[in-house]
Amino acid sequence: MKYGAGPGTLEALTNQENMIAIDDVLVSEDIVEKHFICQLDACKGACCWEGDYGAPMTEEEAETFEYNKAEIMPWLDQEGKAYLEKNNTSKYYKAPKLLGTPLLKNKRCVYLTFDEKGYGLCGIEKAFKAGALPFNKPVSCHLYPIRVIKNEAQGFEAWNYERWDICSEACKLGKKHKMPIHRFVKEAIVRYKGQAFYDALDAYYTDHYPQS
Repeated sequence: MKYGAGPGTLEALTNQENMIAIDDVLVSEDIVEKHFICQLDACKGACCWEGDYGAPMTEEEAETFEYNKAEIMPWLDQEGKAYLEKNNTSKYYKAPKLLGTPLLKNKRCVYLTFDEKGYGLCGIEKAFKAGALPFNKPVSCHLYPIRVIKNEAQGFEAWNYERWDICSEACKLGKKHKMPIHRFVKEAIVRYKGQAFYDALDAYYTDHYPQS
């Protein structure tokens, strides 16, 4: 079965591995089947300080961040500012062969700030929402809990749902409100792949999960 996404440019279908194919993207069925709503009261933004590497960045994002370093700095805390005064706004991690956001010595993202409640908030996102920056946080952060893996050799990318125990309350809240992952990150999907792509994915969801 095919699902239109605009003037005949995108189609969605399912293969035997429960992946939804839209153009050159394979989307895990989990992304429309599972539920998710970030529960900041529970996790306090832990995804920005847990883990061994920074959030993935594209080369274009890295260049944009570096070019706008002076505009980014006022939105960071003292640790973040001190780091960027001596280092680049992105870092290449050799082991996973990943270009990503830099981490401070305590493993937290250099762009992470904290509000008066101790909740972690992205300095880039705050600046964007305030109109101080023309760009938002890296799209990999915006898409979370979706993780994108690109296969340059074969010309496609795979989208998977990244399960993490620190997000257990987000899963519960999403299930309570019947919010599928793809709808929770709609803004990010449209930003990354366009409205037509999102519409094709949502059409698949509507057709296959009519009672959700």
